[in-house]
Amino acid sequence: MSETAQQAEAAQQPTPAEAWKLLKEGNERFVNGELRHPNQNAARRSSLTESQHPMAVIFGCSDSRLAAEIIFDVGLGDVFVVRTAGQVIDDAVMGSLEFSVDQLNVPLIMVLGHDSCGAVSATINAADTGTYPGGYVRDLVERISPSVVAARQAGASSVNETVEEHVKQTVQRMTGRSRVLHDAVTEGRTAIVGVTYRLAEGRADVVTTLGELEN
Repeated sequence: MSETAQQAEAAQQPTPAEAWKLLKEGNERFVNGELRHPNQNAARRSSLTESQHPMAVIFGCSDSRLAAEIIFDVGLGDVFVVRTAGQVIDDAVMGSLEFSVDQLNVPLIMVLGHDSCGAVSATINAADTGTYPGGYVRDLVERISPSVVAARQAGASSVNETVEEHVKQTVQRMTGRSRVLHDAVTEGRTAIVGVTYRLAEGRADVVTTLGELEN
């Protein structure tokens, strides 16, 4: 994509603060049972056949109760979604995040954890018992383990407290590993917000931010 084309696409995007405001409002509608289901019709589908301009990338847990488009009341083309169990980072995730920022000019990255996370619970259990699961599940647990250690050092003991620490650690690892993400945040083109989703209430609560999210 040419520099001119990238600039034109960037001009269509909201600011990081505007994108966050839209997602917060959508989540509030979901919590209150006042969903609008925007951008979910045939006209919207047709308008996206040539290009996409998502306002945010949501990197969240794969848990079936964490459907991003539903809990933030958005539609087709609104969010670029990346999901792994326990929102675990690997090379494919980092590539997806860099693509969303570098090629799609996404102004906001959300790291979305949730309470009662099974992957985090499994990691806590492994730390307590010294027994690790087999197969590729072990890889998930090993990648979450540093967050469990950090949570305990901070005095956290419950699963939900550990989830919050894991969200914070994930935000730090993303920008620490990627020059693309680091520069986008430093230059004010992108901001990152880490949130935890409350299963019972449907509410997304902020636990950490990086970059400018205030107008």
